Amino acid sequence: MKNETQIYNIQTDQRGERLDRFLLNATEGVSRTYLQRLIRDGDVTVNGKVGKQPSYVLRDGDRVSLTLPPPRPLDTLQPEKIALDILHEDRDLIVLNKPAGMLVHPANDVNVGTLVNALLAHCPTDLSGIGGVERPGIVHRLDKDTSGVLVVAKTDVVHRGLSVQFEQHSITRQYVAIVCGTPAKATGTIDARIARSRRDRRRMTTVETGGRHAVTHYEVLETYSKFAFVQLTLETGRLHQIRVHLQHIGHPVAGDAVYRGEQRALNDADTAALKHALARLKRQALHARVLGFEHPATGENLTFSAPMPKDMQSLVDALRKETAQ
Repeated sequence: MKNETQIYNIQTDQRGERLDRFLLNATEGVSRTYLQRLIRDGDVTVNGKVGKQPSYVLRDGDRVSLTLPPPRPLDTLQPEKIALDILHEDRDLIVLNKPAGMLVHPANDVNVGTLVNALLAHCPTDLSGIGGVERPGIVHRLDKDTSGVLVVAKTDVVHRGLSVQFEQHSITRQYVAIVCGTPAKATGTIDARIARSRRDRRRMTTVETGGRHAVTHYEVLETYSKFAFVQLTLETGRLHQIRVHLQHIGHPVAGDAVYRGEQRALNDADTAALKHALARLKRQALHARVLGFEHPATGENLTFSAPMPKDMQSLVDALRKETAQ
């Protein structure tokens, strides 16, 4: 399998950024430590030259080339027989409903109990290797505590085909969430660039310049006294995009401990029943409800949906009951 090379032309609003930090924001699913190693190993060039340090400060007009080595064999992860909620499966791909609390792939020294471990047991001989040793078949991801529809590629051809659709934003990705407060407009678009936080590397944040272009469309479906049930459609797909964008407009996802939605929701809960429903949630109230794409092997347009899990439905029921009283 050949190496994958990505080219970036540095724009005026990106100058002054460290090389490793720029690449971290420009790539998906690659750690900063790994990128620093690639820079030192000569897999990153600036204006055709190797030898730059991760701390190199980018200049307007720089041409950065990143070469990602081909994935290694799947010999470091153990298959695990974990039940999967499969919505569709054929010889090329799997569509499933990921539960909240499950990591999509190993991260931060967690290499058991992930979706990848389950997939290796479910289809040990059929998974695309493009995702690498830790991410076989993974085309996109959902946060650990976000539930919903996710597609996994079994073949390299389908993996590439789906990846192109994600890059071109032609895939339908629709979510539902319970948010704190009610947006002023019933429908709207959040257009704000997203970058990794300089204060906390686990968080993302909105930025005026740099980062990555990100657009989320929303529609308020139901309103309650201090909460709202909203539908969100992704135009782009950045890490933590919905959660960051909703915090940006002052309406964080209820239960989101990272983006200030957990404590605010508890503070705004007016009844014991509502507080109990929030306590049972134990995560951000965000669910990937619909995923639609063109099957790369057959050309068929497919759409899949998954109902809200019980924890989110119980919260919606409690909010409706409170509003009706």
